[in-house]
Amino acid sequence: MENFITGFPANEALMRSAVLAEIGVDRSEFFFNRLLHDFFSAADADFLASLGLNSIRVPINYHHFESDRRPFEVDERGFEHLDRLIALCGERGIYVIVDLHAVPGSQNYHWHSDNPTHVASFWTQRQFQDRVVHLWEVIADRYNGVSAVAGYNPLNEPADASRSLIGPFYERLVAAIRSVDSRHILFVDGNTYSTEFDIFGEPFENTVYTCHDYVAAGLGPGGEYPGTTKGTLYDRGTVEAKFLERTSYCRRTGTPIWVGEFGPIYTGDAVRDESRYRILTDQLDLYDEYDAGWAIWTYKDVGRQGIVHLAPGAAYEVRFRELMAKKDRLAVDFWGSEGVGVAEVTEPVQDLIAREFPDFDPYPWGRVEWVQTLLLNILCAQPLVGEYAALFRGLDEEALAALAGSFAFERCHVRERLATQLARHAKQTPQSDRPQAGREGAVASELS
Repeated sequence: MENFITGFPANEALMRSAVLAEIGVDRSEFFFNRLLHDFFSAADADFLASLGLNSIRVPINYHHFESDRRPFEVDERGFEHLDRLIALCGERGIYVIVDLHAVPGSQNYHWHSDNPTHVASFWTQRQFQDRVVHLWEVIADRYNGVSAVAGYNPLNEPADASRSLIGPFYERLVAAIRSVDSRHILFVDGNTYSTEFDIFGEPFENTVYTCHDYVAAGLGPGGEYPGTTKGTLYDRGTVEAKFLERTSYCRRTGTPIWVGEFGPIYTGDAVRDESRYRILTDQLDLYDEYDAGWAIWTYKDVGRQGIVHLAPGAAYEVRFRELMAKKDRLAVDFWGSEGVGVAEVTEPVQDLIAREFPDFDPYPWGRVEWVQTLLLNILCAQPLVGEYAALFRGLDEEALAALAGSFAFERCHVRERLATQLARHAKQTPQSDRPQAGREGAVASELS
């Protein structure tokens, strides 16, 4: 549950613990269980099938399956929603790719691995790695022979700064999974957030190597497209060149090309969003040209990027509207933020680090992003978690159900232009009688 998806600050585990402290075990479990149920139901599966899409990549957090206080002890409750989703998709001819998105110790440096710090401790702690191997043995054993599961995405966006640990770990992990399940496809991410593949030698059998293909011009501070963003020209040629760079291993080894994540972030500004739809058009055309499969990120959220999004006036939107506005003002939500926040504070800090440490170029994305992470997405974000949790105070089960139900498909809006573009590039014939969510919001309807 990344923070931009449901609008909370910081990382998921910190948020959940704050809500638990605020409303107690029973109501906390009631809310999050109801949220997961309403977030993806039969109506959502029907909608995806109606677009002609044939697969869905499902991100999971290890916290659902194992407690840090009781490592290696699997919690069967973690499989309830995943089993339900696989069954719903399988009934509609949609394959599921199980994506381990967050692991003990965090495999990368950011919130989306449920990381409360800027350190990827997974790579330095053998027990964290042992727990991931064990968890995948359990998952593979459970879904071995389940035809609705296309395969396993063992590690989302790993980031091994040494570039020496990830290769041996993948060899160990793949061997462990294959000892349990030799049938399902492995979808393997490259290093540095699935952009670098020089760590691999000969391909593993029955494996797809997945790149993530975001375009900077389509993210938070992105400018006009075609045009210049942060001093770099972005047009179809540069987008194609980066895609070819990220897929060079696949093309050299003859393995299938599959883009595990891509897609622009929408701003609500018609002019800027028009540029972002042009990026999406160029990317989808390129994927068709190079016979690349893809999974766009993401399906549903509060309005940043999803095909389906929270409706204005929904109970959840009303309850958390001011907090999400504060998040935007402080730029604590990295995904979609322009990374400035309160400029009279952030810019002097950036200037200080640049002046005093001119050669500082930290992995993975350099000095500016490193300062943003520490200053905005940890220092400013974590105190905001308490304000988010406090908004649950005093709510009974009926009110909590209304908040969770705000994410039910029939209460959400569809970003129609995005859905239409994806359907046009789907590889199977869309089903008729497409289900309808709420009417498109004003901003998106202006673009449709």
